Amino acid sequence: MTTQLTFDELGTPLRETTFVVFDLETTGGRADGDSITEIGAVKVRGGRVIGEFATLVDPERGIPPQVVALTGITQLMVTGAPRLGTVLPAFLEFAAGAVLVAHNSGFDVGFIKAACARYGYAWPKPTVVCTVRLARRVLSRDEAPSCRLSALAQLFGVSVQPNHRALIDARATVEVLHHLLERVGSVGVHSLEELVAYLPEVTPAQRRKRTLAADLPSTPGVYLFRGPSEEVLYVGTASNLRRRVRQYFTASEGRKRLREMVALAVRVDAVECAHSLEAEVRELRLLTAHKPAYNRRSKNQAQAWWLVLTDEAFPRLSVVRTARDGAFGPFRSRRLAEAALEALLETVPLRACSIRIPARNASATPCALFELGRCKAPCAGRQSADDYSPAVDAFRGLVAGTDVAPLHGLTAQIDALAEAHRFEDAATRRDRMSSLLRSLDRAQRLAGLAALPEVVAARPDGAGGWEFAVVRHGR
Repeated sequence: MTTQLTFDELGTPLRETTFVVFDLETTGGRADGDSITEIGAVKVRGGRVIGEFATLVDPERGIPPQVVALTGITQLMVTGAPRLGTVLPAFLEFAAGAVLVAHNSGFDVGFIKAACARYGYAWPKPTVVCTVRLARRVLSRDEAPSCRLSALAQLFGVSVQPNHRALIDARATVEVLHHLLERVGSVGVHSLEELVAYLPEVTPAQRRKRTLAADLPSTPGVYLFRGPSEEVLYVGTASNLRRRVRQYFTASEGRKRLREMVALAVRVDAVECAHSLEAEVRELRLLTAHKPAYNRRSKNQAQAWWLVLTDEAFPRLSVVRTARDGAFGPFRSRRLAEAALEALLETVPLRACSIRIPARNASATPCALFELGRCKAPCAGRQSADDYSPAVDAFRGLVAGTDVAPLHGLTAQIDALAEAHRFEDAATRRDRMSSLLRSLDRAQRLAGLAALPEVVAARPDGAGGWEFAVVRHGR
């Protein structure tokens, strides 16, 4: 028997909830191997459309003929369209703070999460509602033998018929969602929390455990799920501890490992914090201390990647895990660090090889880069350490922000390629330069903060007061 929720547990009324209903078109069905070709999204609240987002996306690969036949999106249509690295932050901003809705959400959300991981964006962990799962919960098999979007659109007689184009399908999904919400309203589901609790993945055992959140405060902080032997199973942060923890027992948590964690948990401890920044710092420290089994991210914060100059007569760039003076970073993954290294080698004339070159009497055979004019072959004794040192100084000045002349050289290369009508090569260099500029900007801002003995930051708390944080040498 389901326990009735108390008044303060009713949460956010559905009429006041902002939904972003979205759809993707892709080159195939694998989030880790295929690419997005189109994104369409509709933002709705209280039954009214308050915004739309739509764009084609250059998948940077060919579109299979069968996909072209299904969606009508051809290679010509996506040529010149923005790439996913440009589109993704705009979509995340459009969807920020909203509940994500998709038809078969595992597919669409999987692609967006994979894109976030690829481009170094933190997944914001929004509440997700799948209209397929909701339809299967609401509709009988006799009423809806199929829960395909086209079948539900026909069942409900929606005004927009889906056609495998992202924005049109998103608009159709909006109407299907509203019809499904009308159905669940008749069984007493009137808030977002009740809606996600109504989905079938939430077991009665999960719902019964919401008493673990009963005594938590409604303040910012860090929560720790503990197991039967007092071990820390999971650590997280929340702007409202009680509301966030209660979601683990009432929301349709799709991650199997967290459903398993909830089943093991016997207690939830909380550390109240003055504001969300303090909570995030404390969370990182607790993750490092306890390394909870059910947390996947941020348990090893020392595993950032850096670019450093090797200590030898002809230094080269090396990707390492431990920072030292003059290091460039941090990078969230080795892939991002290697991409920055590749861009830097086009910007400053450091050697690309990894052999160790003696200060005198080097006698190796020059590689192909020497023939291409991209290296002066110090390995073969054709460049002295003194002649090589300006490249080292250029790298250090670029990382420190004191010398941007190498960037002017890269800009000239891009202009020369464009003038020679080598537009694809120019675009590739341009994208690498943009990525390098973002990395340099972030590294210099962090280095500047870490160099300050003390910073006192303040912002209004929204209730007539202020939130303060003291940062000493970046900590």
